[in-house]
Amino acid sequence: MLRVAVVGSGPSGCYTAQSLVQQDPDVLVDVLDRLPCPYGLVRYGVAPDHEKIKSLQNTLRTILEHERVRFAGGVEIGPGGVPAARLRELYHAVVYCVGAASDRHLGIPGEELPGSWSATEFVSWYSAHPDSRAFGFVAGARSAVVIGVGNVAVDVTRMLARGTTELSPTDIPHPALTALAAGRVREVHMVGRRGPSQASFTTKELRELGSLPDTEVTVMAEELALDPAYLDPSPLAAPQRRNVEVLRGWAAAEAQPSSRRISLRFFLRPVEVLADGGRVGAVRFERTLPDGHGGVRGTGEFEEIEAQLVLRSVGYRGLPVPGLPFDAESGTVPNVEGRVVRGGSAVPGVYVAGWIKRGPTGVIGTNRPDAKETVASLLEDAPALVRGERRDDPLDVLRAAGLQPVEWAGWCAIERAEAELGASLGRGVVKLPDWQSLLDAAQGVQGRETASSGGRPRADAARRHEPAPGN
Repeated sequence: MLRVAVVGSGPSGCYTAQSLVQQDPDVLVDVLDRLPCPYGLVRYGVAPDHEKIKSLQNTLRTILEHERVRFAGGVEIGPGGVPAARLRELYHAVVYCVGAASDRHLGIPGEELPGSWSATEFVSWYSAHPDSRAFGFVAGARSAVVIGVGNVAVDVTRMLARGTTELSPTDIPHPALTALAAGRVREVHMVGRRGPSQASFTTKELRELGSLPDTEVTVMAEELALDPAYLDPSPLAAPQRRNVEVLRGWAAAEAQPSSRRISLRFFLRPVEVLADGGRVGAVRFERTLPDGHGGVRGTGEFEEIEAQLVLRSVGYRGLPVPGLPFDAESGTVPNVEGRVVRGGSAVPGVYVAGWIKRGPTGVIGTNRPDAKETVASLLEDAPALVRGERRDDPLDVLRAAGLQPVEWAGWCAIERAEAELGASLGRGVVKLPDWQSLLDAAQGVQGRETASSGGRPRADAARRHEPAPGN
């Protein structure tokens, strides 16, 4: 019987587990996560007001509730946790689906001033990521600059412009809701260094900006016209052509009275974040023009946009995985069809899927075929992998070593606690925002179940799968 550990419980990890149990009727899968909660970026990266996308959790839940899949949260792989080599000893194979946890920097003067943040930090704050230690994003800010024109940039722009009425029914943590309600941001500038035909946001996300109550969206027609593909969008792919159509409409619209304004700017490259009283006061941009090769060139013309808050949204980067080779240039683990490669040779029993495999590209659905490719490689190697005996239940070994994995019953207890918190605040489900409250909720129920079952969680609550004799 093949035992596989999947490290990471986001979409790529869950799709990997799903593909494994669908293709091999005997495989047992443990989905491990550093956090006590599953679902990865679906829980901690999707904006609270995107309920339809967040509903993907129901699909991922079905995967994690499969009788041959176990969830174990709060399990760190690497220094301070389970060494990668030890994990490999406990399982016939390990698949790393750890995403791309770092953000790219602009590399310009003033980027580290107070009031300048990555969009990742802002998203973690309003998504209640337990690692988030940031606060005070909007305190004292009247104008914000969002650098980037992808979907994450659109998300943070929309969240800055959202009113309390629209956010209160969501699962946004209460401290973030309170701070946004008290904030005075009235103008948000979303700025790209290239043109509208090269922006990476999707049309659906873009259109949402125009549906925000009491918010005007403005676009400068003269900036759009700098893009040759904007003047003649017919050669563009359909998604880019639709984006251009939306932007054309906004550029032609008459100004409407509103309390907030979103300004979309193009062909502006950030060159410096300017200080005012020791914190962010403005951003200096250089005007750019198309260079004829898909990029842009500077013109030597500069413009300053006032801002007390700057959020950079210029992409993600993968981080080294302890014990695995790493390509710093691409931010990925070297691999061939998911098999981890070191020194030109495949590392037996070690695989990758998702962003750490291919880089931060694609949408959530892209992870499904990506996971299938990795699983195909793993199952092709399985006859050689299962020759090594794995008699002990890996989670029993981890508990004996002092770890306290948050199993499915613990996660369900977290869900109940978040529903109770929301009810106490007169809202729906509200996320618990810190490690202690999450672990208190999870470990309380797991402790009771362990005591009632003679030392280990009940099978019906934690969905333990027992090793078959001789495996």
